[in-house]
Amino acid sequence: MTVGLVAAGLMLLWKMWPVVESLLAPNQAPIRTVVARGDLAADEKNTIELFERTKDSVVYITTAALVRDAWTRDVFSVPKGSGSGFIWDEAGHVVTNFHVIAGANEAIVKLADGRDYRAGLVGASQVHDIAVLKIGVGFKRPPPVPIGTSHDLKVGQKVFAIGNPFGLDWTLTTGIVSALDRTLGGNNGPAVEHLIQTDAAINPGNSGGPLLDSAGRLIGINTAIYSPSGASAGIGFAVPVDTVMRVVPELIKNGQYIRPALGIELDQQLNERLVTMLGTGGVAILRVQPGSAAEKAGLIGASVSRLGITPGDIIVALDGKTVDSISRLLSLLDDRQVGDVVRLKVLRNGNPLEVTVTLQPGN
Repeated sequence: MTVGLVAAGLMLLWKMWPVVESLLAPNQAPIRTVVARGDLAADEKNTIELFERTKDSVVYITTAALVRDAWTRDVFSVPKGSGSGFIWDEAGHVVTNFHVIAGANEAIVKLADGRDYRAGLVGASQVHDIAVLKIGVGFKRPPPVPIGTSHDLKVGQKVFAIGNPFGLDWTLTTGIVSALDRTLGGNNGPAVEHLIQTDAAINPGNSGGPLLDSAGRLIGINTAIYSPSGASAGIGFAVPVDTVMRVVPELIKNGQYIRPALGIELDQQLNERLVTMLGTGGVAILRVQPGSAAEKAGLIGASVSRLGITPGDIIVALDGKTVDSISRLLSLLDDRQVGDVVRLKVLRNGNPLEVTVTLQPGN
């Protein structure tokens, strides 16, 4: 009982003490003076200037898909997703990720000044996660993003990402190049290689936005994050600008990316069986297409008879770079252009042989 009364008294004193104190000494709010900040640091000035110079070139993309009502058969347009992009040239081409517009029937591009434009799809390359849209800007056209290079990037140099994470438009995040020449995918098709890894915060909605160097030049397209939760965990990836420079002009010109090819047919399961049987790495040529560059170069495919499969040529290197899987071969070819001459190292009946092939347009 006594303890309870003491506790209640202390609580009452706690609540009433400010009132008692104000009666004894009336509150007088002191006037605070503003402390002069001084000039901004040089790196702060550079970052602010970079953002203000570049933000008008970055766009916000929202997509929608057409859905038919199962009962009324009416067609409705429903929101699908959002992402980022950037102005490529004076003609109004906008570059973004393929996965930003995948499955969509329409896209709206919003400029930094608030103007909205309905965009048309010019072309896309799923294997590179790149798509090109086009908008018709009649006046006050936003400037294209300056183009840089990615082959000479160094781990540790500063990078800047501008995009629209979670719909929070025109957001700037900063970081460094964490690693180079990363590879993602490749289990059931060509791997995306040469990716830039960065710790600049990249979240859903940043996809398709530019990754810039400290000079404000485009060095990559923010494309993916590595995170179990789906939020930024300090590991983001960007398609390097050297790849963008090879793919985007083809998409604008042809509406699709024409991949360089050897003119051979491959099979993942058969390749695994043959290289395991032979006890060697590489890629087994299943079939050489008639009239192809591979046939002109004298490459030999596997032959099938009642006794089983007899291996043909096994590709083990391309221009001195090891080929240990189909995805690796396709990725190395993707670094070249149609008409380039490549040197293949193949194993024929267990003996090494070098063959030169002039790359042809792929399917």
